[in-house]
Amino acid sequence: MLWNAFLLALREIRRNLVRSLLTILGIVIGVGAVITMVTLGQGATRAVADQIASLGSNLLMIRPGQHLGPGRDVAGSPNFRLADAEAISAQVGGLSAVAPSVSRGVTVVYMARNWSTGVVGTTLAYFTIGNWTLAEGRFFNEAEEKSGAAACVIGETVRRELFGKADPVGAQIRIKQFSCEVIGLLVSKGQAAMGQDQDDTIVMPLRAVQRRLTGNQDVTMLRVSVKDGASVVAAKQQIVLLMRERRKISGNEEDNFNVLDTRQIADTLSGTTKVMTTLLGAVAAVSLLVGGIGIMNIMLVSVTERTREIGIRLAIGAREREVLLQFLVEAVALAALGGLVGVALATVASLLLTRVMGVPWLFNPQINVVSFAFAALIGVVFGYFPARRAARLDPIEALRHE
Repeated sequence: MLWNAFLLALREIRRNLVRSLLTILGIVIGVGAVITMVTLGQGATRAVADQIASLGSNLLMIRPGQHLGPGRDVAGSPNFRLADAEAISAQVGGLSAVAPSVSRGVTVVYMARNWSTGVVGTTLAYFTIGNWTLAEGRFFNEAEEKSGAAACVIGETVRRELFGKADPVGAQIRIKQFSCEVIGLLVSKGQAAMGQDQDDTIVMPLRAVQRRLTGNQDVTMLRVSVKDGASVVAAKQQIVLLMRERRKISGNEEDNFNVLDTRQIADTLSGTTKVMTTLLGAVAAVSLLVGGIGIMNIMLVSVTERTREIGIRLAIGAREREVLLQFLVEAVALAALGGLVGVALATVASLLLTRVMGVPWLFNPQINVVSFAFAALIGVVFGYFPARRAARLDPIEALRHE
């Protein structure tokens, strides 16, 4: 009986093909929008997580000042010293590396080209903590680090702006008043989670930047990498206690430095993208309800048009539940067809949009199945009333219908 009802439903859909396609349009748009929004949201979440991970694994960043952000309070907050990094490395357990750094904005020149970028003075641990790898050349060595040699490793953006397609390794670039030899080129990382270009950088030994650019021994940031399996929270607490002691902060005074756990950034940004994904998915799901209302309206029209047919079936012995099943299956078939078309369109749309947005495409079978099942459920819910109306028609009155 169910198979016959399904065949009858397909016959009616083919008989009024254009009307059927217009009927399922709301379902197609709803299912397609929900799947596309969720897929893009999950891709954006993964992109944020990957960008945070590119900063370094289990990373703590220590900066002077009481507050984070562009407006953070640094007045009266002394900078760090190299000895602070050495103390953290020696006295805090569970760490894999500590990298002190200082940065300055400069204009670099190579032949007739110039480019404004940032120079980071740091130690070899910086490359380990930040998961930096070389496209060519080498990192500066310990001897160059200790002597403050004018050796630099550049990012892809700096290479493109200064050298074009030429090989930069071995070239001499001018940074303010001194020349620096390019000894290495970093593998491109792209944008960070906050939109900064991680490839727009020049990395030099810390002593070289202090001596030639800043003119002092200040360190403006300490990057700390915690070993895998070690507690980041415990390491953070130990660092706070140690720095309060070294900076002579009494028990009643606030810290004049802050320790940022990059996992907090990742959790916050990922949570934000998940909320936005849920919100957009919920908004898109409204069109599913609109599609369901469209199915109900068309099915009511269909009942009216086929009143005599229904009357004949009832007169020759068809039971109410058989008529009910016929129209219910027809409504579910329409909704399911719309769901299948919506899933196919959503797959194509999400593939194209993820490429445009530069986020990974993540196939989520769960949201595809749920969206399709919800579309079929809408067919049941909104098709039941027209089907029930058809099943309860009086055979005599139905046969009299013009």
